Formats: sequence, C-alpha cells, structure tokens
Amino acid sequence: MGKNTIISLSDVRKIYVMGDTEVHALRGVSFSVEQGELVSIMGPSGSGKSTCMNMIGCLDRPTSGDVAINGKLTAQMSEKELAHLRNETVGFVFQQYHLLANLTVLENVMLPLRYQGLPIPERKKRAVEALELVNLQDRMTHRPSELSGGQKQRVAIARATASRPKIILADEPTGALDSQTGKNVMKLFREINKKGTTVVIITHDPGIGHSADRVLKIFDGQISSDNKTDKDLATHPDEESLVEEALKAKEV
Repeated sequence: MGKNTIISLSDVRKIYVMGDTEVHALRGVSFSVEQGELVSIMGPSGSGKSTCMNMIGCLDRPTSGDVAINGKLTAQMSEKELAHLRNETVGFVFQQYHLLANLTVLENVMLPLRYQGLPIPERKKRAVEALELVNLQDRMTHRPSELSGGQKQRVAIARATASRPKIILADEPTGALDSQTGKNVMKLFREINKKGTTVVIITHDPGIGHSADRVLKIFDGQISSDNKTDKDLATHPDEESLVEEALKAKEV
C-alpha cells in the first residue's frame, strides 16, 4: 500500500447468511484508491457495488480480507472507532438526499458538524462556506420541501463537504435527477475533486460512471475491469462538452 493510498481492499470477501442460504456479495475483491482520485464503481443490481460502498464507508465489516481507510484497518475496530473514522474521513451523498424536513438548509448542513464537537459559530461558518461552494447561499433559510431535486442534492453535497472529509462517497447521486441536472452535479464533484478530495461514485449509469477519471466495474462480487477513462477532463479545454458527451447515455 503506497503512502498516498487512502482506500485499500485486499482479497475482501463478504458473506451474508439468510436463513439456510449464504449470499456471497464479495468474492475476493482487491483494489486501492490514491488520495485525490475521482473514481466510479459500476455494476448492475446485485453485483456487489453497494457492499463495496459499505466497506469503504465503514458501514460494514468484511467476512475476510483487509479493508484499510486512511491507513486504518477496519476489521478489528470497535463500533465507536468505526463511527469516529466515518465522521472524520468520509462524507456521504445519497440518491434520496436524506435531508431532515423540519430543519432549514443551513441547519441540515450544520448537523453532522455537531457530532464532531465543533462549537456553534464554527459549525455555521463551515456550513455557510459549503453552501457557497454549491451556490446555494440564497437558500439557507429554506426548508427541503421548498427546493428542487437538484437543489436538494446540492445541499446533500454541501453537508458532505462541510466536515472537510478526505473522501466523498456518493451512492447513485444523480439517479433521481434529469440529465442536465445530473451533468451539473458531476461538474460539482469534479470541482470538489480538484481541491484534493478523493471522490468515489457508486453507479449503474454508464454516462455517469465514464465521466470519472477511473472506472472500476464489478460483476458477481468480483472486479471485472479497472481502467482509466480516455477523457482527460482535467486538462481538456472544453470540459463541459466532454462531460455532456459522457452523459449522453443517460439521455437515450
């Protein structure tokens, strides 16, 4: 494992026991992600990509094999230690946003910072900065019911980035959005990635997956391919057109 490796899975297997049946969700998965990469993990339903996400997000433990997040092996950690690692290292973005309806946009973004023990003025400062990053500073006093789907997702991204995590883990982040809004969300992830944050996107959508710099494909609990994409969006003069091209599959 290199000194810049932030995610490492080594021969990871996960078996779920359902009654008399064993479900082999992961069958010896090995890969690593370096700090600052923008990676997608693609696969159909039941392929094991969600289980991979749970391993990276410290939401589950492997049956065997090693998972290391930010240099720390998760298998032997206590639940309290895992919760601390999650809170300090990983920001989550989900397809269904998971915003609390009774809180304002600003309060939703501030909420995870409470668990880091930050004083209220620092929580508010970070939340405002995160909302400015996603261009929602004029919606801070609104409630989720007053926002569009794209705005809700941007609030979720602001909430994930406010804790200044090393990893953003996004689970089908454009699945509930139209193509144009999905393109804008992907551009936002790239902007976050350019600031040095590692971004991992879990998706079944080829347009979204192939707009990342590296694509891991998983099938039947095993990595079937691991490739850099041909499109170097970071240095191409017309980044927007390339993102649009990568997302055409979503419009068909």
